[in-house]
Formats: sequence, C-alpha cells, structure tokens
Amino acid sequence: MMEESRGAAYRYCQRLTKREAKNFYYGFFLLPLQQRHGIYAAYTFARHCDDVVDDDLPREERVLRLAGCREMLDRCLGGDLEGPLGVALHDTVESFRIPHDYFYRLIDGVEMDLNVHRYQSFQDLRGYCYLVASIVGLICIEIFGYRGGEQARNHAIDLGIALQLTNILRDVQEDADRGRIYLPQEEMEAFGYSESELMRGAITPAFRRLLAFQIQRTREYYIRGRRLLPFLPRRARACVGVMAGIYSSILDDIETRPQDLFEVRVSLSTGHKLALAGRELVRSLAP
Repeated sequence: MMEESRGAAYRYCQRLTKREAKNFYYGFFLLPLQQRHGIYAAYTFARHCDDVVDDDLPREERVLRLAGCREMLDRCLGGDLEGPLGVALHDTVESFRIPHDYFYRLIDGVEMDLNVHRYQSFQDLRGYCYLVASIVGLICIEIFGYRGGEQARNHAIDLGIALQLTNILRDVQEDADRGRIYLPQEEMEAFGYSESELMRGAITPAFRRLLAFQIQRTREYYIRGRRLLPFLPRRARACVGVMAGIYSSILDDIETRPQDLFEVRVSLSTGHKLALAGRELVRSLAP
C-alpha cells in the first residue's frame, strides 16, 4: 500500500472524527500517532454504520445501505480496498491484529435500531449496549495494547456499557422523537412512569426516581469499567480516563438538571474537556 494513499486515508478519518466525535476527540489526541490513526479508522467505520441507521430515509433504504456496510467490510477485510475508509480500516485491522468478528458484531448491534424499538428488561438492553458500545471498547484495547487478558476485556465491556447508558439518558428525548425508547419497559412500569409521559417530557416524581435508579446503575458500571486503566499503557490510560471523565461529568449534569433532558442536549464545554484531558494525562504519567 502506498504511504501517500494510507496517509490520505487516515487524514480523512481524522477529519471526520474531529467533526463528529466531540466528546472522544480530546481523549484520542493523547495517544501515540499510530494508535491515534487506528482509533480514527475504527471510529469512522462505527460512525458510518450508525449514520446509515439514523439517516432520515425509508426503512427499506436503510436496510439496503447497512447490507452495503457488510459488503464493504467483507471487501475491506479481504484486501479489496475501496475509498479512504477501506484503506485506513484494512491497515488498522492488519497492524493491530483486531479480530474480524468484532466489526461484524458491531453491525449486528447497529442493525438492532432498525428492528427493535423497545427493551423489556435491562438484560435485553445490556445485550444491545454490548454490541454497539462494548465491542467498540474491545476494538480500542486491541489498538491500545493491554495486559490482563480476559479480566481487562471484561472491564472494557463494562466501561462500554457505562458510556452507552449515559448516551441513552442524554438522548432520551431525541430517541423518543425517532420512536425509540431504550429505558427498560419493566423498570418504567415499576416506577410508574408511562411512555406518554416520556413522549411529552414530563418531569414527575416517578421520573426522578426512575432516573436516579438509572444513574446509580450507570455509576456502578463506571466503577467497574475504570478498573481497566491499570491494564493499559500510560498514554492509552489517559485517553480512556478522559472519555470516562467526560461521560461521568455528563451523567453528573443529568442528575443535577434532569429538566435539561427534554430541553437542551447535555454537553460539556471545550474548556472543561481540555481540563479533563490535562488532568488524566498528569495522572497517567504519575509513578
């Protein structure tokens, strides 16, 4: 593969990541260059698949486009390189020896958004979170390098679930507008909060109790997920620490201002993200 073609492919992925991964990009920047390139390629692939499902097109068209993602992945992994994403992804998978199955399972998770719009139990939801988020975490640690084998992979799985549960809470209104409710049906029923109340953004005592329960469980996943850090190289540790810190802070903001879930998108300022990046870098370099 020509170095110029590979460099252009990674620059394409970097531009897309910088534009779209506003919460992750500051963490990625702490990585060594080769690992950073690998993360950009993996993120761009995941984003491409996700955008296909969320695009405002008829369902049949989205199904066809997602099938196209599978076909592109087949060609890419087989060495038939197509476009900058294909070039960058193939190089990343080969360089870091990432299991091919991870990418197919990620597509399986994204496909669930075409077919599943409610989750009866948390175990059902956890299966979805594993496919769309934990699998990404497993891809990332292959790029980072890690020790600890299965123990480290289990912590990466937990951290992915924590990040996705935070996304679900933050995007509860946006998802409801798309006809998707990720909060487990049996938990909504147990706390006495209805779909109709959710659809109209009602902040009731029942919603506050339901939200508190969701936040507490998510924090427990962060605690287990952060145990991944000692198994990573120092700069990767800083990267993951930044991502966990940003999303934990978003979770804190949701707890403090639950009304924002139905009014504005909860996010952190650029200054706050940069401060977290600096803090985590100092922590990772400490003896």
